[in-house]
Amino acid sequence: MSMEYLGESFDLHCGGEDLMFPHHENEIAQSESVTHKTFARHWMHVRFLLVDGRKMSKSEGNFYTLRDLLLKGYKASAIRLALVSVPYGNQQNFTFDSLVDATKAIERLRTFKDRLTVGKYLAGENSVIQEAAKKAHEEFLSALENDLNTAEARAPIFELVRTANTAMDQDEFFAADREAILPVLKDFDAVFDVLEDRDAEPTRRALEWAKESGRMAEVAPELLAAQSLSDEQVESLVAERTAAKKARNFARADAIRNELAEKGVILEDSKDGVKWKRK
Repeated sequence: MSMEYLGESFDLHCGGEDLMFPHHENEIAQSESVTHKTFARHWMHVRFLLVDGRKMSKSEGNFYTLRDLLLKGYKASAIRLALVSVPYGNQQNFTFDSLVDATKAIERLRTFKDRLTVGKYLAGENSVIQEAAKKAHEEFLSALENDLNTAEARAPIFELVRTANTAMDQDEFFAADREAILPVLKDFDAVFDVLEDRDAEPTRRALEWAKESGRMAEVAPELLAAQSLSDEQVESLVAERTAAKKARNFARADAIRNELAEKGVILEDSKDGVKWKRK
C-alpha cells in the first residue's frame, strides 16, 4: 500500500513504539529485499500515553475519547495544545490539570492576538520588540528542527507575548512592532493551530451525538448551561446591558453580566466597546 501511494522510497514513516520490532523491521526487510532501495528515510515512533501516571486502558477505567473530553466541557483547542506540546518521543502523562493549563495558555494567546490586531499603534518601532520577535522566531524554528521539540518551540512564543504585553502597557509598542510579530504568530499557529477559535463546531457535534445516543447524562452541567444561549441571544443581552448602562440602570446591567457569567460567557468592557467570549 505504501509503495502504491508513496513510491518505493519515502521520507517519513510513523508508528507506535510497540511497532519498532518486529513489525517495522519486517516492513524494511520485505520492501528493501524487493526494491533494493531505502524504504523510509526517517522513522518516528510515538511513546505510549499515560493517564494520571497509569497506562490508559478500559480495564483501568481511565480511557477517554476526544468526544468524552468535549462532553466534559473541555475545548478541542485545549486538548490539541495539551497533546501536541509534549514531543512525540517523550512519554506523555495526560491529566485534566494539563487541559486546564492549556485552556489558560490559549486564552492568553488569543487575548494577545486580539490586542495586537485591534489596537491602534503609532508609527515607528521599538528595537527591543523587533529583536524579541526575531529571536522568538529563530528559537521556535530551531526547536522544531530539533526532532520536533514542540515543548521548546512553545517557550519563545510565550516569552515574546510577555515582552510585547509589557511594552503595550507602557505605551512603548508601535505599528512596525505589530508587523514584526504577526508573521511569528502565523508560523506558530501553522503548527499548533489554536489561535483561531473554532471550538464551537466540535463541541456541537459531540452534543448532537450525545443527544442521538441517549447519552446526555454524560454532558457536564456547565456545558449544557453554556449551550443554552446562542450567539444571537448573547448579542441581544449584551446590547440590552449596554442600553441599561446608558440609562444608568446599573442593577439590570449587573444582572445581565451575572446571568451571562453563569452560562459561561465573559464580558470585557473596553474603549472600543463590549467584547464577549465563552469560557
